[in-house]
Amino acid sequence: MSWKERLGLVHIYTGNGKGKTTAAFGLAVRMLGSGGKVLIIQFMKAPKAYGEQKKIEECGAVIESYGLPKFVHGKPSEEDIEAAKKALQRAREAVSSGEWDLVILDEVCVALGFNMLSVEEIKELIESKAPNTELVLTGRYCPEELFQMADYVTEMREIKHPYQRGVLARRGVEY
Repeated sequence: MSWKERLGLVHIYTGNGKGKTTAAFGLAVRMLGSGGKVLIIQFMKAPKAYGEQKKIEECGAVIESYGLPKFVHGKPSEEDIEAAKKALQRAREAVSSGEWDLVILDEVCVALGFNMLSVEEIKELIESKAPNTELVLTGRYCPEELFQMADYVTEMREIKHPYQRGVLARRGVEY
């Protein structure tokens, strides 16, 4: 059996610590290096706003960002919710198609945490996954009931962060 005929599993990278997207992109590089096809769907992140977006495309991944060019604080706007629903629809198509070896749903758990999507919608998406597609969900606020559906669950836990000393996010490190 070739590596492309393997069982596709489900990963969750969550928690309040740094490194969830970074871990997912590391897996993307590994998959690309093995000849796989990678699609990254970003919830709540604007296109061309983050350092990793351009470089991962140069490596051969397809990246689609559905966020607006602003942060969501408090209650999301109708536009934010609409963008999350568009990303979810694209994710449904991609995950079930069998076309992709790896699909990353970056910050989908944050969209869940802001009630822009429902846990039921994400459960249905996971259940519709093509058998050989590896699926990664990232972001803070992942509900524990999704842990039962995952094969890997990694929680990034913040112990110390420069933000606690007033150091703002730095280009190339935090974004």
